[in-house]
Amino acid sequence: MAMAEMNAKEPKPFTGKTVLAWLFGFFGVIFAANAVFLYLAFGSFPGVVVESSYKAGQSYNQEIAAARAQEELNWQISSEVVRKDGAGGQLVVTAADADNNPLYGIDLRATLKHPAQGNADIELSLTADGGGRYIAEMEELPVGSWNLILEIDQDGTRKFKSENRVFVKD
Repeated sequence: MAMAEMNAKEPKPFTGKTVLAWLFGFFGVIFAANAVFLYLAFGSFPGVVVESSYKAGQSYNQEIAAARAQEELNWQISSEVVRKDGAGGQLVVTAADADNNPLYGIDLRATLKHPAQGNADIELSLTADGGGRYIAEMEELPVGSWNLILEIDQDGTRKFKSENRVFVKD
């Protein structure tokens, strides 16, 4: 029996240096993971939505006045994003005045803005299709959630603006 006891190794003692090494290793892994996540977060979304908050605040009253004027017009504007074969799509906007007459002679702009990535925005060029319908063709329409911003100018003045969330399915 004495021989068996001699062959058995005694475990190393758990010293202060061992505890310190484990603590440094544990927190080192945590800090490294946090550093990677911070790098990826700041690289994908810098957090800048408006370049100048002061200028955006100054135009707030103008936006309120424009919204009131838009409401008084009572225009009937509808839009639809349609997925086509492949990766493409189509935006169809129908514009009518308060008496349900088609709107002609207007300048219509549309933008599909990605909610999280400013560099993924899609500017759309709409062409009149007759009867107050305006169409924009898109060769590539990525799947996902988008903010559709429609702006209508008439006689050089913005008369209508809307922002709606649309979801493009595969």
